[in-house]
Amino acid sequence: MAARSDAGRFPGPPGEKEEAAEAAAAEAGDLRSVLVTSVLNLEPLDLDLFRGRHYWVPVSQRLFGGQIVGQALVAAAKAVGEELQVHSLHCYFVRAGDPSVPVLYQVERTRTGHSFSVRSVKAIQHGKPIFICQASFQEVQASPVQHQFHMPDVPLPEELQTQEELIQQYLQDPNLMERYRRGLNRMLAQEVPIEMKPVNPPDFFHKIPQEAKQLFWVRARGHIGDCDMKLHCCVAAYISDYAFLGTALLPHHHRHCVRFMVSLDHSMWFHAPFRADHWMLYECESPWAGGSRGLVHGRLWRRDGVLAVSCAQEGVIRVQDPPPASKL
Repeated sequence: MAARSDAGRFPGPPGEKEEAAEAAAAEAGDLRSVLVTSVLNLEPLDLDLFRGRHYWVPVSQRLFGGQIVGQALVAAAKAVGEELQVHSLHCYFVRAGDPSVPVLYQVERTRTGHSFSVRSVKAIQHGKPIFICQASFQEVQASPVQHQFHMPDVPLPEELQTQEELIQQYLQDPNLMERYRRGLNRMLAQEVPIEMKPVNPPDFFHKIPQEAKQLFWVRARGHIGDCDMKLHCCVAAYISDYAFLGTALLPHHHRHCVRFMVSLDHSMWFHAPFRADHWMLYECESPWAGGSRGLVHGRLWRRDGVLAVSCAQEGVIRVQDPPPASKL
């Protein structure tokens, strides 16, 4: 680990393409991120009671966990003063979300202290909690005690292909199995409000065992801009759950087919200011899997090398042996 004198400062300058995109977004309101205008824009119903609607639903037809985490953090942030910033959240997914109805978010002002305040959030559908969360907020405080890991040395996002470009490349393969082709076309048809550029794209289609680690550059689609840091944290909460738990499957794709995979709990720690609409490197690794569960750790790095966010998640993973090759 190495100390950094810049940890905690506002993000360094974006790349040239990000600057151009930012200038264009300033002139066109329709480029504003849908994560801000829709997904994380909760409807107030009463004091500390909000309603959230859905934008993107995965092919599993369950609510996307990142959406629930992000919306819950929005609700919690509305119950604290502007001078406070979120530093951590810990949550459990207790029931499957129903994409056909909105989610109600009920906030409890658990504790308001001098430096730290805690807000508890319950997400409700059909009269029952589907998710519970506690978020802790802190007044910004300087400290001489600072250190962090080193950011991995990887190609810059401008040098890599987007997830959509990689999928198009896979689809060019005449030997690609038809079931994979259908799955890839379904992925292309989805309007995910996140841009992603894998550094080490998993080779799912040749069933080669891989290290339980993946890296990809990620950012929100569209423009968010300079605003309350809590909003960027809410967007990062949404982003953090995307493709996260799948890291635990990378060593096992050649032996098993996924029958059921769902998040159980999710935790985040926010270390330094960042822009969720600027490229950040998401470093994901799975140190353990067993007992029909998988554990993953994640780190979101600003492109200037500052560690902005740490994450952890455990999920249920149930698999079955793949069918014989002749039946694929």
